[in-house]
Amino acid sequence: MLIVADENIPLLDSFFGDIGEIRRVTGRGLTRSEVEDADVLLVRSVSRVNRELLEGTRVRFVGTATIGTDHVDVEWLKAQGIGFSAAPGCNAGSVAEYVLAVISLFADQRDLSDWSTLSVGIVGAGNVGSELARMLERLDFDVKLCDPPRQLAEPENADNFVDLSEAMSCDVVTFHTPLTRTGEHPTFHMVSDQQLAGLNAGQLLINAGRGEVVDGTALKRRLEQPNAPVVALDVWESEPAIDPDLVDKVWLATPHIAGYSLEGKMQGTEMVYKALCRFLGLPVRKKAGQFLPEPALSKMSFTRNAIEDEALRLALGACYDPRKDDLRLRRAMKESEDKRAEAFDRLRRDYPVRRECSSLKIQLKGSSKSLQDRFRAMGFKLKI
Repeated sequence: MLIVADENIPLLDSFFGDIGEIRRVTGRGLTRSEVEDADVLLVRSVSRVNRELLEGTRVRFVGTATIGTDHVDVEWLKAQGIGFSAAPGCNAGSVAEYVLAVISLFADQRDLSDWSTLSVGIVGAGNVGSELARMLERLDFDVKLCDPPRQLAEPENADNFVDLSEAMSCDVVTFHTPLTRTGEHPTFHMVSDQQLAGLNAGQLLINAGRGEVVDGTALKRRLEQPNAPVVALDVWESEPAIDPDLVDKVWLATPHIAGYSLEGKMQGTEMVYKALCRFLGLPVRKKAGQFLPEPALSKMSFTRNAIEDEALRLALGACYDPRKDDLRLRRAMKESEDKRAEAFDRLRRDYPVRRECSSLKIQLKGSSKSLQDRFRAMGFKLKI
């Protein structure tokens, strides 16, 4: 059995080596000639999987080690009897921690002693949005959820949701929707001139979902106007050939890596591995946890004198500081125009190991139950 796989999927040999021969390929620009003799195709979001790629090939199973599926023609695969699996929720914790880290920096910029005084509007309450809401609510933030499809599908929970305008009135607005262009609630350019005009300099706009949800041209116009919002973008229109002028104008710019924690990437591989085993009728014998290496930083200690917010944000920053990724992307955008897209992809391909909060044990001496609960809410392991 031949398994053609994106070279950036971690632990390919560990999970799939005893199932078949593995041929690694570059995901972006994947061609028919590279997959025509494959039995299994494993991709990430940079590969378009459709009829043009697969018709007439031997491929009988496609797996994407990502939460999104807009790069895959799922209906065509189903019509051809080709098995398919995504990895919904695999990196929800990673993206949620990315957003928390950005909010922490924003609170620092605003010189807030208590970051939970910020209200947060979450647009898109799927796996990522729901995990983020869970964390924020346990940290005592005021959270407003906006998800029209869920609101319609769950009339019994309709009061738990707000409309887009109310979500965008919050101090922080963060987007975690799929990219849809049709239907009753399309998300393509759902944030454009009208929505951006209502934001002000006291607000933070975060997009760590899909780049095309925010109209980049409209956002550039708004950022050139008075009283513009603070903006953090992890996803961009026209990736990997993103707009360097927009990078210059936003407060924080990262190269589509919000979900790139080691845990998130490995869980994506594990979910696709399990789906392939079910498809082939094989036993599931491996789990991501057995391959996780020891983290570089394994323990932090706080005494009874620790200030709650400062302790939480110090531990969070020790796990992940988005400013490092911001510097790397801005440096990449200084390359010549013909090399920027390659540089963007290289940042993702060569992304350094980033561990989630769950990899760090927090030792607390004489701390309050409140601080213990808030550390647990962020996924840290505790030693009391």
